[in-house]
Amino acid sequence: MILVNGVATASLPIPDRGLAYGDGIFRTFALRDGRVCAWRRQFAKLAADARALGIKCPEEALLRADVGEVTHGATDGAVKIVVTRGSGARGYAYSPGQPATRIVSASELPQHPRHWTKQGVAVHLCSLRLARQPALAGVKHLNRLENVLARAEWSDPEIAEGLLQDSAGNVIGGTMTNLFLVTRDGLLTPDLGHSGVAGVTRERVIESARRNGIACRVAAITLSELFAASEVILVNSLIGAWCIRQLGAAAWEQGSMTATVRRWLEEDDD
Repeated sequence: MILVNGVATASLPIPDRGLAYGDGIFRTFALRDGRVCAWRRQFAKLAADARALGIKCPEEALLRADVGEVTHGATDGAVKIVVTRGSGARGYAYSPGQPATRIVSASELPQHPRHWTKQGVAVHLCSLRLARQPALAGVKHLNRLENVLARAEWSDPEIAEGLLQDSAGNVIGGTMTNLFLVTRDGLLTPDLGHSGVAGVTRERVIESARRNGIACRVAAITLSELFAASEVILVNSLIGAWCIRQLGAAAWEQGSMTATVRRWLEEDDD
């Protein structure tokens, strides 16, 4: 089911700025056992991204009601919320405070091979480089063409994800995931101050590590540092945590930290 401003429809007005310019934000998260996972954090991120772009975020109660309607009767699934700046006249200029368009939908959870969780995943190092733009860094905005083009670089069904670097050569994350390295000092995750998306699951892992006395640094990461890590972990709200098994000629074993991260995510899903 798809709701646009609370109405069941799959149509969007042609002048909507989300369609015309990618002028909007979104979040994707899981419904498990009839419960929306990490709703408080998901809404907080949505609202923060809306503020970053000057978009008027819909009220939490309104969005929660929409989520309840599209997931009614379901036990498991994937939920997506899109908020655009709404419809407007032709041109890049917009009227501050104009009513936003809210789009809420639900679908089945993506199905991945079981061995990806048990044994780890093979990944591709993308040739596309992410542009550095601090004004948009961390925001889950609608213009995801970089990710679309990067994902088009491979067709092998055994490759689960592609890793992205920015224009300076720093490792930023996957096309759909955030990244953690396991080092001698603890966990290391990329600095997203210039590009990339700061996901809710990334936030949860950082907080869980610090709460459990495990150091977690946020810093620029080079390919050399990636290859030197003892484990490389990918996370997002739908897959939970995967470890990378292979990247080109490099290979890793699934270690204990991947299982620990999965446990943290299972224990803390509010």
